[in-house]
Amino acid sequence: MRSNETIEQINADGLMPPRGKYSHVTIAHGTAYISGQLPVNSEGEPVTSESFAVQAKQTLSNLDACLASARLKRTSLVQVRVYLTDLAHWKEFDEIYGEWIGSHRPARAVAGVNALNHGAALEMEATAVVD
Repeated sequence: MRSNETIEQINADGLMPPRGKYSHVTIAHGTAYISGQLPVNSEGEPVTSESFAVQAKQTLSNLDACLASARLKRTSLVQVRVYLTDLAHWKEFDEIYGEWIGSHRPARAVAGVNALNHGAALEMEATAVVD
């Protein structure tokens, strides 16, 4: 059991260690904060030359890796934030996300942005409750 008085920093198994000064997941006071995930494969290579669907699925897979490393499930998610460089992809994203999240309905925000690292089409970050 985790203490609510400590801060735990986790880097997800199966993902490249962060190149910057952050952790994939930080847990504090019963809440897990998942850093922005981009469409980058397990070797640390961006898949940004692939289709939007491939990028979205890779990003969701990275979120899954972060959740698993923190011993959490998708149903632990309470908020998901999505950044899209082209809001024309919104409908496609919502369909892919719907298959991924199932019947669970965390709060969600979607924002259009001008650009993302590696030329990615999307980035996602999330907050989850730790049991």
